[in-house]
Amino acid sequence: MGESESLEAGKTYAKPASYPQSSKRQWLIPVLAVLLMVAIILSLLIGRYDLSAGQAVETLIGDEGEVALNDAIVIKTLRLPRALLVVLSGMGLALAGAAMQGVFRNPLVGPEILGVSSGASFGGVLALSLGFSGGAGLIPFSFTFGCGALVLAFVLSKLARQRSSLGLVLAGVVVGGLFGALTGAITYLADPETRLPGLVYWLMGSFATATRESVVFLAAITLITGLPLIGLAWRLNILSLGDSDAAALGLRVELLRWAVVVLVALFVAAQVAVSGGVSWVGLVIPHLGRMLVGPDHARLLPVSALLGGLYLLAMDDLARSLTAFEIPIGLMTSIIGTPVFAFFFVKLRGRGWTND
Repeated sequence: MGESESLEAGKTYAKPASYPQSSKRQWLIPVLAVLLMVAIILSLLIGRYDLSAGQAVETLIGDEGEVALNDAIVIKTLRLPRALLVVLSGMGLALAGAAMQGVFRNPLVGPEILGVSSGASFGGVLALSLGFSGGAGLIPFSFTFGCGALVLAFVLSKLARQRSSLGLVLAGVVVGGLFGALTGAITYLADPETRLPGLVYWLMGSFATATRESVVFLAAITLITGLPLIGLAWRLNILSLGDSDAAALGLRVELLRWAVVVLVALFVAAQVAVSGGVSWVGLVIPHLGRMLVGPDHARLLPVSALLGGLYLLAMDDLARSLTAFEIPIGLMTSIIGTPVFAFFFVKLRGRGWTND
């Protein structure tokens, strides 16, 4: 792609006229933060064990000796860790998706594009098939294989001498296909009476097994990966001009691309490790954030993160309250995310997403 073409592409993607100026909505981030806090409190009230808002707040801030034992168990052991894990997952996936779309300059890119989620899923399925059902075995297996998938994609792209973003994406597709096939093989060979139901349910995603340990683990990974991504926001804005123009402005394009990819891969591997597959969040939510605050990543990244937390928390509340049996969260996000993304695709076509 020539310099003039990349500059034109940067104009259509980075600053489409149909998007609002972020300075007009400075209030959006604090409002979303307050809404997220309220949503977490309301989520604590949802379940078969009835609790009022006053009971939930009193249980959270009151002394242990002054609150009912059952209330404390339900809130502090079951519902609060789950709500926090859901919010962290949604925030991280949306943030990762927005960063990936910026670094690849493609609104169809999501955090799963590099095969990391497939590698992490294989690790989780392998752990479950070997009998490691608890977090002490499942999380290390899944996280390790997720990171291993990124290493394989890196090695493959280097062996193919592909330095472009397209080469990295193709390497990720190959690695994702490999681990997808291995996951299918383990699932096919699993005992249909004892192992198979657990494998299938985990692959579809669920936060039912959330614990304080898993919350601490994902919170640490979210801080380690999320804060640097937000710190790279202005570099992502420059990269939106195109590789040639960004390099001419002094940006080390390949190093930046790999830095974002590694940070996103670490989070995706951790998220899959604690909850299984959760799709469409990192693809859909950045579109909504871009509609609200525009393409400036300094605003887009935190807004996308907050919207992702709100969205996934709402999906999880629906998943565990619509029916007597909990619906896998991966199914809920796919059922809702697919038509929403189709709407964005039709609504925004020709208004900043393409050069047509």
